[in-house]
Amino acid sequence: MQSQEKEITIDKFRKLMAEGVHVELGSDLFLSFHKFSQNALRITHELNNQYHTPDEIRKLFSKLIQNDVPDSFGLFPPFYTDCGINIKVGKNVFINACCRFQDQGGIEIGDGVLIGHNVTIATLNHDFHPEKRQNITPKSVKIGKNAWIGSDSTILPGVKIGNGAIVGAGSVVTKSIPENTIVAGNPARIIRKIELNSK
Repeated sequence: MQSQEKEITIDKFRKLMAEGVHVELGSDLFLSFHKFSQNALRITHELNNQYHTPDEIRKLFSKLIQNDVPDSFGLFPPFYTDCGINIKVGKNVFINACCRFQDQGGIEIGDGVLIGHNVTIATLNHDFHPEKRQNITPKSVKIGKNAWIGSDSTILPGVKIGNGAIVGAGSVVTKSIPENTIVAGNPARIIRKIELNSK
């Protein structure tokens, strides 16, 4: 007789993901991924399939991430995620249409961040061993204040984007980016520093 699945609360889930716990196929933590994804699918379906005012969008996004978002938060649907509860957003954040967040491992978006169309942010890696391929390791993504992520970019697990950095459109970001730099390409490379004047 199989044992019953143990309840994984949202707080416990976030804590385990922050610790980078290896998630094995069939474990209670693995099964919780599916439970949280069903709730995310339900809310994003509601968000994406009819018109909502900006205030209604903020309320639905707060419901999705299980945290209040600032009144300055902006989002153009459609928006896709297979979890939702491990996204944090600061003030004056704007997310453009067709973005995809795989946020189980944690996505933290700082104040003033701009995210262009069709950006993908991933926080999970599968095991490299073929027989363990369905096992998962989470690594968080952090985007610093006033960063700008260009359209069609992909940010991979474990990446930290520094304050004020710019990711050129269509880039694949595989490594962390220093603050106030411009990166572009696949894989993304530093193009130049952003010159800050004293004004």
